[in-house]
Amino acid sequence: MALSSTDALKAARDFLLLHREDYATARRDFRWPRLERFNFALDWFDVIARERDREALRVIDQDGAVVSLRFSDLARQSDRLANYLRLLGVRRGDTVLLMLGNVAPLWISILAVAKLGAVMIPASPFLSADDLKDRLERGAVRTVIAGAAYTNRFPAGAWTGVVVGADVPGWQQFGDATKADADFLPDGATNATDPWILYFTSGTTSKPKLVLHSHVSYPIGHLSTMYWIGLKPGDVHLNISSPGWAKHAWSSLFAPWLAEATILALNHARFDAVATLDAILRERVTTFCAPPTVWRMLIQHDLTAWKSNSLRELVGAGEPLNPEVINRVRDAWGITIRDGFGQTESAVMIANTPGQSVVAGAVGRPLPGFDVDLLDGDGNPADEGEISVRLGAARPIGLMQGYLIHGLVQPIDGRFYRTGDVAVQDANGVYTYVGRADDVFKSSDYRISPFELESVLIEHPLVAEAAVVPSPDPLRLAVPKAFIALIPGALPDADTARSIYVHARKALGPFKRIRRLEFHDLPKTISGKIRRVALRQLEAERRAINQRGALEWIEDELTLPEETP
Repeated sequence: MALSSTDALKAARDFLLLHREDYATARRDFRWPRLERFNFALDWFDVIARERDREALRVIDQDGAVVSLRFSDLARQSDRLANYLRLLGVRRGDTVLLMLGNVAPLWISILAVAKLGAVMIPASPFLSADDLKDRLERGAVRTVIAGAAYTNRFPAGAWTGVVVGADVPGWQQFGDATKADADFLPDGATNATDPWILYFTSGTTSKPKLVLHSHVSYPIGHLSTMYWIGLKPGDVHLNISSPGWAKHAWSSLFAPWLAEATILALNHARFDAVATLDAILRERVTTFCAPPTVWRMLIQHDLTAWKSNSLRELVGAGEPLNPEVINRVRDAWGITIRDGFGQTESAVMIANTPGQSVVAGAVGRPLPGFDVDLLDGDGNPADEGEISVRLGAARPIGLMQGYLIHGLVQPIDGRFYRTGDVAVQDANGVYTYVGRADDVFKSSDYRISPFELESVLIEHPLVAEAAVVPSPDPLRLAVPKAFIALIPGALPDADTARSIYVHARKALGPFKRIRRLEFHDLPKTISGKIRRVALRQLEAERRAINQRGALEWIEDELTLPEETP
């Protein structure tokens, strides 16, 4: 007798839980559950609510107020909201844009949209009016659910607005869902391949793409993310990510609820390092995920003052973690941050997993269910090349359906999905991230990895963050230039520049040497990733007219100590 979709997913999940520290067995024997029909809200979440009910969500507001909801609470409230949205005209296949902070209605809305078979566009609260206009148009949005503070950014249009919080003229009130029928009946079965999530990428190098995920590609695909984090039933998982971005779905939705863990969310207007560290202790967090930007802010504090006896797993994603950050956290807490690599287009595909030794600066090994190769420009296997995922019979569930272009899905085809990210592999199969293919450059015919140089720069005590880009040079084609954000109180003067140059010289070979340095705010996407492309363009434009930055220091113009032979 064939397993139900719920039982098939549970069997795959339980296999990974059983072998959470046995990478070899998990990698060799894991198989994705291949389902014809599946709905995460109906076939997984509601089943947990009925059979294994426990706390599902805990939201901590800025003022310290706590909202705690069990799986059964969220199941019941999402049933009412689904019925309410149906009354407002939402039908299977319609697109619903969600623009909410870390508030309980966000998770209720996600589940309700899934139950209706509608498609959701998660939107960050930091989006501008122009960003929203683009999403409404290209996403063919029919309904918007948004916080009251964000409604004034939306242009007029032929869509229905539902507001969370204060009343807004012309918008329906989210709170009216409490009056809707408590019994929800879906209008039919959900096919596993039906579309559910439409993401706009962060746009680090170009205009955001539209990434389409199905009812299995993220919900089931994030079994790999659950395995990477090391989640277990009953855990309290804190993830620092803004709603609206893929990382929020990774670690503040699918991975914890696949593991039947509690999602802890901090509903703060802006990131507060001390408040976050306090929450880790007070809420007895067991697993914690944060992007490199947050980790770099946390290590500006004495982490030994927040050592927790409940904390078990630390992970980072979004951009590679510098070894300096990993070492400082391990020295303070005795736990190693484990890096992971994935994209909006996929679940986590490469990572350092629980119980395995971590090579400093390495991103890890391919996760169960992902067959990964490194390919050169001609598509041949290489020790250093573009991270590429095998398709065909080996195609992982945790990969998007394709890009949505002019309303049509452009599926992934061929033998590989090429990620656009470059890595190098050692003899033990461990991958080290090099950078986006667009970010890697040559200087005097040597390949330069910005990430490698940036990792050295942030080891300097005055450097908070760094971004390395090519600076056009008539002799060497390009030389490495570092844009540097200093820690609070550090002076952007010649002495600081000289100190950084000396530090970099000690760690980098002559062909990798930083030749130009500028103290500068680092431009970022609203998801927190450094936009090296913007700095690269700025530098190219300046060099074309022989211009330099106001706080720029050239290596050859500073008096530096003689190097020891």
